[in-house]
Amino acid sequence: MLLNTTLAGNTFAAWGTALGIAALAVLVLLLVRRVAVSRVRAFSSRTKTRADDLIAEILAATRVFFIVAVSVGFASSWLTINAAWSGRLRIAIVLCVFAQIGLWATAAARLLLEQYREEKLESDRGAATMVGALQFVVVFVLWSVISLLALDNLGVDVTALVAGLGVGGIAIALAVQNILGDLFASLAIIMDRPFVVGDFINVDDKVGTVEHIGLKTTRVRSITGEQIVFANTEMLSAQVRNYGRMQERRILFTLGVTYETPRSSLERIPELIESAIEADPTVRFDRSHFSSYGDFSIDFETVFFVKTPDYADYMNAQQGIYLRIHEAFESEEIQFAYPTQTLVLTRP
Repeated sequence: MLLNTTLAGNTFAAWGTALGIAALAVLVLLLVRRVAVSRVRAFSSRTKTRADDLIAEILAATRVFFIVAVSVGFASSWLTINAAWSGRLRIAIVLCVFAQIGLWATAAARLLLEQYREEKLESDRGAATMVGALQFVVVFVLWSVISLLALDNLGVDVTALVAGLGVGGIAIALAVQNILGDLFASLAIIMDRPFVVGDFINVDDKVGTVEHIGLKTTRVRSITGEQIVFANTEMLSAQVRNYGRMQERRILFTLGVTYETPRSSLERIPELIESAIEADPTVRFDRSHFSSYGDFSIDFETVFFVKTPDYADYMNAQQGIYLRIHEAFESEEIQFAYPTQTLVLTRP
């Protein structure tokens, strides 16, 4: 009979039984995964705990190749397999198992880091920015460890391999030193935090808001709308002005009046300017003084502070102050100076 025909040491009946068991196991495990993921996610949506979210993420990270490998390994017990094919099957299953472990660990690490980032986003944007680089490092370390464990289980001499990788790593580092320079620069930026995502910065006459700090580049959204991409090494070597760290804005301005202005009016000008500034509760007056005799004007220098770092608040406050000063000068008949020349003609 056909079922009793032997193929690779097993009858067709044994092969059919093993294939049927493997197929059934795959279907059952896929169904269990689907039901478990949907149930756990539905439960996690109603609770505030993180454990159920973590379980759901790990279950969702279970891949088909792992289910197939487990099913084939289970079904292979119904077959008689020689040592050579048994070793190959073992190697395939070990690789699938360790790959799945890596995927589970990666999913768990990413979920935990993302939850940490969301917690810190409002209170500490610097810590939230650090999560991106930390995620890369964690995933790299996880897969490195899992790869070494898998090779060790397959009988590879891991010690010699690590030593060989160390020598090869030096050669690779020399070849890609620019890329590695940007990588270490990104780690320096993230750890030292001269700026974080969301800060408004000025770099070499280019201003904008930091949108992303990557492993190689930092991306800034310019005030004119375009995205400016800086290499991380450039950001470390450049002089960066971080307006996002401002507590308040210091404003200094100079205005000039004509030389025909009476001395009594000159004495009142600092008082008029102070009154115009103190009329705005969002600013703090510092000083106003007769500062110099200019080429065509008598100059007064004034300093005040806007209590918030917001640029729009600063412009609104400055506009109101300038208008009030103009109104006060009009009522006092004080003339603003502008460039003039006086031509004196004398008879010989």
